[in-house]
Amino acid sequence: MDARNLALAISFSALYAIFCIFPIFQIIGLPSKAITAAAVMAPVIGMILGPYLGAVSAAVGGAIGLLTGFFSHISLVAGVTSAFCAGLLYSGKRDLCALTYFSFLLLFGLCPFIGPVWLYPQLMWFQILGFIILISPVQSLAARNIRNAKSDRMRIFGFFIMFLVSTLAGQIAGSFMFELTFWPLFTVDANVMGAYWRIITFLYPVERVVIAFASTFVGVALYKALRLGSAGQGIVNI
Repeated sequence: MDARNLALAISFSALYAIFCIFPIFQIIGLPSKAITAAAVMAPVIGMILGPYLGAVSAAVGGAIGLLTGFFSHISLVAGVTSAFCAGLLYSGKRDLCALTYFSFLLLFGLCPFIGPVWLYPQLMWFQILGFIILISPVQSLAARNIRNAKSDRMRIFGFFIMFLVSTLAGQIAGSFMFELTFWPLFTVDANVMGAYWRIITFLYPVERVVIAFASTFVGVALYKALRLGSAGQGIVNI
């Protein structure tokens, strides 16, 4: 953590904290909390700063964001995971990203008594699809398109796949934290949790696709600016 990296981490932490103010999706089950615009910025920050510095920035910015009202500890964990996975994929460390993704998928699905594996396994269809994309040639093609695309359309495809997988990893980690919020800290009716899983089965895929598209819009524009402009020389991971 030299002076330059420290300055970058502080700057992006502050930017992330600002985005925590703006809600975009209500968190079902937590009426006072929302998924904020920080979910869009988390994977972009991971791409720019790398997995570790990006995760630190998301953690610090998210900790500040907890004071805003809408941002929650669930979103904090989701943002850190999303930034970490995006940084890994952009850096070519797909194996570690796959291990992280799969670990959270198991923890979430097999959470005792209230995990979707026990109550409603259909919930995990899109999360499993994300893991299949991650370990498939589709992710390899996306990685090549990000750096060596012959057209903007191919580069957009590459960024979208990377951000979709990253934001899904964040969603899984956040959902696991949601489970821990209600069990074992509190007593929760399994039927209530099962009903919750049924409600979000087709909601969270739409939510994640929208977030991935928004991250792609920001990420592609920022990537071009940093690659073509002199400012790119001061960024860690671009």
